[in-house]
Amino acid sequence: MLMAPVALMAARTVSAAGKMTLAIHQNTSAAAGFRGSLEGWSRAGIKYVELTNTLLDEFLKTDSLAAARRVVSDLGLTPVSCACGVFGLWEPNPKRVAQLDSFKNRCEQFSALGLTRIYSPTPTTEKFTQDDYKRGVANMRENGDIAKQFGMTVMAEAVRSSTFIGTLPTMLRMMREAAHPNVAPLLDFYHFWSGLNKLEDLDLIRPGEIGHVHFQDVPDMPRELLDNTTRLIPGDGVAPINRMLRTLADKGYAGPLSVELFLPRFQQGDPYEIAREIRQKSETVMRRARVM
Repeated sequence: MLMAPVALMAARTVSAAGKMTLAIHQNTSAAAGFRGSLEGWSRAGIKYVELTNTLLDEFLKTDSLAAARRVVSDLGLTPVSCACGVFGLWEPNPKRVAQLDSFKNRCEQFSALGLTRIYSPTPTTEKFTQDDYKRGVANMRENGDIAKQFGMTVMAEAVRSSTFIGTLPTMLRMMREAAHPNVAPLLDFYHFWSGLNKLEDLDLIRPGEIGHVHFQDVPDMPRELLDNTTRLIPGDGVAPINRMLRTLADKGYAGPLSVELFLPRFQQGDPYEIAREIRQKSETVMRRARVM
């Protein structure tokens, strides 16, 4: 009986650690632009957003970085992550020096918007050797050193078709070897479930290890036919989302679940209506998994 309050407190602590928040990635409303996407989502009750370099660059053609920050803050939004738009950061490649310069510029730019997390995917299709992975680990440390200068964490997103980092186990193994406090894995539900991963691979995650999550579903069709445009709103597909969310919660993940979609009906649709649909369906899934 004396231990009961302690046990209850511990249970509540674990539960709170697994609570997550809904966010939307700007790729989802790409046609609406930087301001239009954020204004529509805000009206729909979205509080957390993921910014993209593409929409920011378009905005900056006619306005300032300070104005971009005001758009976000005036709408009561919190930016949780950003796509840097720089590729080739992780694998060995001859253009790395120029890529690092671009990455540094993006870190400076997005940190000025109040962001502390930035990511780059791993879409390469080149041929690699075992020795290239040693260089990849060194690249991770170098990327982390740059991000650290701006108070940021850089994250790798394992792309399902990548010939270098295409699976969660490979990404986790390399990042643990790099052991840099400013480098973290980004788990993308779509790339994970549609790629070469196994559901049990989620059990490899250590508490507090995941830096950010992209949140989507997968349609009931041959995986060979899947591509970026076949991503669905969570709950509309057949991926084992409930189990995936519960595993993340058990691992202590309490960050954003950022919905990133590419279908024309999402990207070209009214941001307010799209955000309403995403919020209704996604929050239903999150409540069912007891992560909100």
